[in-house]
This record gives sequence, C-alpha cells and structure tokens, in this order.
Amino acid sequence: MTGNFFADDVGGVLSEAITETDGDAYIVNPTEESVPDIIFRLHDQSDPPTVKLLADKDVLKEAMADFLVSGHAADLTAAETLSIRWAESVPGGSVLVSNGMVVSFVRTSERVGGLSTRASPFVGSAVDHFHDRWEAADEYRLRSPPISEVRETLAEEIGDAAAADFDAILDELPEVSGDGDGIDEVTIALLVAARHGVLLYDISHWGEDVGLASKATFSRTKGVLEDSGVIMTEKVPIDVGRPRLRLRLNTGRLRNADVAELTGLVRDRVATVE
Repeated sequence: MTGNFFADDVGGVLSEAITETDGDAYIVNPTEESVPDIIFRLHDQSDPPTVKLLADKDVLKEAMADFLVSGHAADLTAAETLSIRWAESVPGGSVLVSNGMVVSFVRTSERVGGLSTRASPFVGSAVDHFHDRWEAADEYRLRSPPISEVRETLAEEIGDAAAADFDAILDELPEVSGDGDGIDEVTIALLVAARHGVLLYDISHWGEDVGLASKATFSRTKGVLEDSGVIMTEKVPIDVGRPRLRLRLNTGRLRNADVAELTGLVRDRVATVE
C-alpha cells in the first residue's frame, strides 16, 4: 500500500486514496475550491465507494452555484454514491476518513498531498467521531437535476442536435452560474433553442419538467436575451389561444457563428445588459 498520496488537486488525491478505502468514506471540511475536484473525480470513477461529504453550508452553497458541479453531484446522489450534509461548525482541516485509514489533505502552491495513517486505534476513533458528527448534521438539498437526466431528456424532447450544442456550450465555459459572465443553464438552454428554432413553450416546458427552472424564469431570461440583441421571437399561430413564440438568433453573425464564437458573443452582450 502507498503511505501517502500526491496529485495536482484534492480530487486527484481522492482518486488514489479511495482505491484503498474500506467501505464508506467520509470527506470532511473540503474547501470551496476542492468541492468541484471531489465531485468531478468521483463522477469519473467506474466503481466508487459511497462517500459522505460533510462541509460548511456556505462552502457548499458557493460551490453548488455552478450548474456543472451541482448537476454532477445530483447524478452521484441519485446513484446513492454521494450524500451531502452541512454543519454549523466543521473541524479544522480537510480529511478523508474510512474504516481503513485517515487522510489529511495538505495543499501547497503547486500540489496537494494526502498524508495518511492506518493506525487502528486512531482510525477507529476517527470513524466513530465523524459518524457522530454526520448523524448530527443536516442534509444539503441540491437544486439542480442530475446532469445526465438533463442531457437525456433534452435529446428526447428537443432533439439530438440541441443536446449536442448544449454540451458543446458547457465545454466552452469554466463555470455555469451566471456570475459575472451572465451565462447560466437557462441561458444556455434558450440559446440552444434559438439556434434550432424551437418554441419557447417547448423549451420552457422541458426545463420546468426536468427541474432546471420554472417557466417564469425561462420567460425572464428570454427577455434579457432579447434586450441584449441575442435572440428574437416569431409568432406561431395555433388553433386555440394566443400564438406561441419561436425562438431565433437575432443576427446573421450569431446565426453563422460556431459554438465557441457564439458563446463568447452572448457572454459579452448579456454582461453588458446586466
């Protein structure tokens, strides 16, 4: 067995360490920067252990504001691979605790070290301690739906091409929260819909059903994109009731842009409006 673990981030240490864990693993007091590392690396594991993540509520709130993080976390919780709880006070330092070992995470300017011990009396005491802390903590409720469900239902209800564009735009963004850039998951969904001439009714109905956002949120975001000159709408008559609105990209440059250019143009325009 390896004594200690070294990687570029906490997620990398976790990937190495969990191969030697015995049963459930507690990850306690991760930093805001570490939570995405943990979520993404755990999501990539083919046979991960069951992880119980105990953290400060504000740390979780900030990390989960990114749809990419919360959507992957929701995938893991749906698969019963991950549970997340928060406590008013958490122990100092970030640790991984399992029945086999305790690993303390130490970050330098370039690398992360996982310094471990397998001393039986201490490990057993740590497991009991964090089990008690876990039982006393509160469940953290994710607002985002599982990202796999978003992708699957978007392809089924809107189309494979739209789902492919949704993923391509996600790949262009370092985070999907709207903070500073004005690009969040609802904006991306509307942008994809406009690129493919989808009805506002259809994309907002899908978004509400999958748990992405309410129809009202889709409508408000559509207004922001109209005001920024990104999209326009065309009225589509129906047999009964008010005409529905088909979404279109507003200019030839936007319509002819590839995904990378389109994402940059939209980010700049929406940030200007906001």
